[in-house]
Amino acid sequence: MLFMGILIGLIVGLWLGVNIGKGNPIFSNPFAKENLSQKIKEKVGESIEQLGEDIKGKIKK
Repeated sequence: MLFMGILIGLIVGLWLGVNIGKGNPIFSNPFAKENLSQKIKEKVGESIEQLGEDIKGKIKK
């Protein structure tokens, strides 16, 4: 009984830990293929927004 509890706990913990590490929603499939092009678009968009805010801050000074 104890062994089964530990085994199930490890499996659930691994599932949740992988998702947290990848930045995915906690209960999503950790084995799903990542859409690399979508992630790149998101990161580029975030970088452009941050750059625009930085430029506006410099102009105001």
